[in-house]
Formats: sequence, C-alpha cells, structure tokens
Amino acid sequence: MKILGSLSRWPASLMWAMPLISLVVVMTLAGQESRSHSDGTSKASAEFFQLPTAIDKRIWGRRIPQNNPITTLKVTLGRTLFFDRRLSIDGSVSCATCHDPANAFTDHKSVAIGVLGRSGTRNVPTILNAMFSDQLFWDGRAGSLEEQAKQPLTNRFEMGMGSEKAVVSRVAAIPRYRSAFQVVFQNEGITIDTIAKAIAAFERTQLSGNSPFDRFISGNPEALSEAQQHGWLVFKSKARCVECHTYNPASPFFTDFKFHNTGLAISDKNLKILMNQVTEIQRSNKEALSLLNHTEGVSELGRYLVTQNPKDVGAFKTPTLRDIELTGPYMHNGSQKTLLDVVKFYVKGGGPNSNLDEQMRPLNLTDPEISDLVEFLRALTSDDILRETQSARPQTRSAAPR
Repeated sequence: MKILGSLSRWPASLMWAMPLISLVVVMTLAGQESRSHSDGTSKASAEFFQLPTAIDKRIWGRRIPQNNPITTLKVTLGRTLFFDRRLSIDGSVSCATCHDPANAFTDHKSVAIGVLGRSGTRNVPTILNAMFSDQLFWDGRAGSLEEQAKQPLTNRFEMGMGSEKAVVSRVAAIPRYRSAFQVVFQNEGITIDTIAKAIAAFERTQLSGNSPFDRFISGNPEALSEAQQHGWLVFKSKARCVECHTYNPASPFFTDFKFHNTGLAISDKNLKILMNQVTEIQRSNKEALSLLNHTEGVSELGRYLVTQNPKDVGAFKTPTLRDIELTGPYMHNGSQKTLLDVVKFYVKGGGPNSNLDEQMRPLNLTDPEISDLVEFLRALTSDDILRETQSARPQTRSAAPR
C-alpha cells in the first residue's frame, strides 16, 4: 500500500529536503482530515489506501490501535520522520538507512550497522507486514510498532540518541516539525509517544501481498510455473515449511509469528558460558540487559534474553517469507547468503543443540525438490515491492543538513 507516492523515489538533489517537503504536505492536507472510521482509517486517508490483494481490509483494520488511528496527515508525518537522518546522534542514520525501500525495507548486510559504524549482531528484518505481529524484533522484546519505533532512536548501536528526552529535543528544535505536530497531535504535541505513533502509522501502510502466488491461490493456475507449483507442494508436505511459515487466508504472511531454536549459531559447548554471562550482567547492572541483543555471543541466546525462560534459549522469531527473494542475507544473524543456502540448512535438520525445536529434523529432499522449493519462494515476491526496489534510490549515510 502506498500513500502520496514514495519519498524514496525522489531525485538525489532533493533527498536532503524530504523532511521539509513532506511537512509542507502535512500542512496542505490539514483541512482534509475528518472523523475516523471504525476500521481505523479516516475519510481523507482512505482515498489513498489500496490494500494488497492478499490482505483483507478487515484484517488490516483490526490491527490498528484505537489510540493511534490512521490518518493521511499522520502517515505523511511518520514517513518524514522515517526518512529523516537528523533523528540520529550524528545526522547520518535514519530508520530508512537500514529499512531501505530500495532493498524491500532491509539493508542487504549480514547485521545492522548503526551510527559511527557500530555493528549490531542481528540481521535487519523488513518492515513489510510488520503490523500484523504482536511481538517485534527477532527476540520479540517490543509489543507494538509504537514500542518498536522508540528503541532504535536511543540505542547506541543504532541511531544513538541516548535518551528519549534527547530525541524529543532534537525534533522540537525543528520549526516545521513543531508546526506539523501541532496539526497532527493537537492535544499532545511533540513527545516520544507521538513521534513513535507517527512512525508506526507510516509502517502500517507498508504492506505486501500482490505476488504470483497470490494470483495462483486466487484461481489463476498460470501464475506459477510448473516448478513453482511443485515447490508449493513440497513446501506444504515433504519439506514441512508450512508448519512454521504458516499460510492461510486469515493470516497470509507465511509465518506463525512464534519463536524457534533452529540450531543456528547456538551450541551446547558455549551455552553454559553465555548463561553465566547473563547472570553476572543481571547481578551487576539490570539496565545493561537492554543492550544484550547487540552483544556478540550473548545475543545468540535469543528469546531467552526477554523471557528468562530456559525453553527460549536460542529461539528467534519466524520471519515472513514474503519478498524473501529481495531481503537476503538470511536468518537472524545474516549467516545464510542465498535462498539455496537456507533450504540446505533446513534439509540437514539445522544445527544440533539440546534446545533444538522439535520440528527440526533432517529432510529427505532430492536436488530437484530443493530447486523447485527455491523457485516457489521466488513466487512470493510482490509486484509492487519489486517495482519499488527497482526504482527507489538507495539511502545514504551522509550527514543530513541541520
């Protein structure tokens, strides 16, 4: 779904001016907003919404919080914030730097790179269809898009602002933001919550569901090649991919939104050492736990860092398979470079460890079946997302003008 065109497609000479131009759009649209509909959209904004064929409007509408309804003004403001590098400590990183429309809202790096060249330990997931997940990040530590939007702003490994107060001060120091927030959030103004609400509203318009597979499942047998159709059968049956990468009309996202230990990177030989490290950190500085997801080695404990439940050791969230062809490298640490690498990893049954998910076991797939399965995964690429990656200008890390 796109609203008011894509800022990522503007000429390079205008990239620095995106925030200013978008804020002018906010002010121009100010008189157009009206009372929200029951599905979370406003009368004015509904004109701009064109949901992908795979996503029912009722499913989308139920995922919009009552305290943050979608409006055209809010989405436009959120888009502006999403692309604004001034929200980072050195003016070099925006949300879009890692979640780049030119890369299907990823960055094609193994792990995220934040301000000052600081490396994280997790691969950048796409934001496409992220609104349908109750738990965000690879370890599920955020319970909403609003909560998720706040964390990179302050994290020293990402945008590095250090505190929510610093973020608010930075935004409030920009006159056009002061005017825009006064229009969009009349009773609240500029707070960390309204900044997060605007970004989350924009992210709820970034959807995927117009792929060859969607045309095939809707009744067009010619939408998939013979190899892709066979790959779909292998996906559902012999390979058992569908057990975690769930698909049905009510949840067409190819994920169960749960957490699984596939044996990637975690092993019994270093498990006890890592657990002891976490215990020591908890004892000395509980606030430091928030940085563990960016701490090499300890990060591999995955969901356990959030729940402290031993059954979650090494478990990471099942990613969507939509647009998977466009979002490599793969897995939570970016260790698998190609789709073929991913399939072969699962064919061998993952990596052995005592916490390995019970659904992980070797698959007896032939080479033709593996090939057809990879071809099927390519059929999950949405037409509109592919067009955007081909036309969008990649984001840069040059410091934005203050």
